Amino acid sequence: MTTNVESRKKFANRYGYSDVDPYEIVRWVSDKTIEVRPMDATRDPNWKPEHIPGGFAGVMINQCDQKWIITSNPSYRTWRIRLSKKGWNKGMFSLSDQPRKFYDYNF
Repeated sequence: MTTNVESRKKFANRYGYSDVDPYEIVRWVSDKTIEVRPMDATRDPNWKPEHIPGGFAGVMINQCDQKWIITSNPSYRTWRIRLSKKGWNKGMFSLSDQPRKFYDYNF
């Protein structure tokens, strides 16, 4: 097990194609196993989507500027993810110092 606990990341962001959902790391079981829990993400009311005509129902031109309010929710269940040759849970998760939320409005 890694001895430098301070260098460990605190969040695990889950990538699902173009969307990203924030998870917090609840516990490091070992160097290759961690327990994670989903986090709540609410769109920041100060960020307003801007649509223009195009595509099926319009194109959001400022989706890369998204702002989210991300908070912990202890009522969500935790589960374990593992590090393999392809990454955390076969590349679905990426560890980070910051939680990240991204919703692809143009998908």
